[in-house]
Formats: sequence, structure tokens, C-alpha cells
Amino acid sequence: MDLAAIRAYTAAAQQAAGVTPSTNNAAELAKTEGGDFGDMVMNAVQSVQETLSQSEQLSAQAATGQAELVDVVTAVAAAEVQLESVVAVRDQVIRAYQEILRMPI
Repeated sequence: MDLAAIRAYTAAAQQAAGVTPSTNNAAELAKTEGGDFGDMVMNAVQSVQETLSQSEQLSAQAATGQAELVDVVTAVAAAEVQLESVVAVRDQVIRAYQEILRMPI
């Protein structure tokens, strides 16, 4: 289990939701947002999509000489970190589901 990825994802979700960083419990985060785990995942996916879009725009601007290369590299790295975090959480959810399926009735 990759706890570092889950913590990174939780921290990113908290930052996007405007929750104080001292709250590290996903259940508390869901309560403060008024949503459930599905909503939290959807928000994270939308955030990643927006970040990827911004990095693509900066890349296009850099190709035309309108943006600095440092800004492009920073945006792409941020998008990569967010995407890796979402993928890590997705993998953990799939593993948990598979474990539940293997449980005897």
C-alpha cells in the first residue's frame, strides 16, 4: 500500500477544497465538503484535467515564444504529480475491491 501517494492526494484535495492542512482524515474531508468519496475523486480528476490543460496551453505558448520554458516545465511537473496521485488512489481502490471479492462469505 502506497501511503505516500494517498497522503499526497489527500493534501491536494484538501488544498483544492480550502481545508486546513492539519486535517488528514479522508472521512473528515468528505464531511467538510458535504460530499462522499465519489465526489472527492471527481473533483480530483477535474483538477488534474484543468492542470493538464494549462500545461498544454503553456507548451503551445512556449512553441510560439510567448511563454518561458521554466513555466512550462513547472506546469508539466505539477500535472504529472497530480496525475500520478490520482492513479495511485485508483490502484488502491481497485486492490481493495479485489480483496473484498476474495473474502469468503
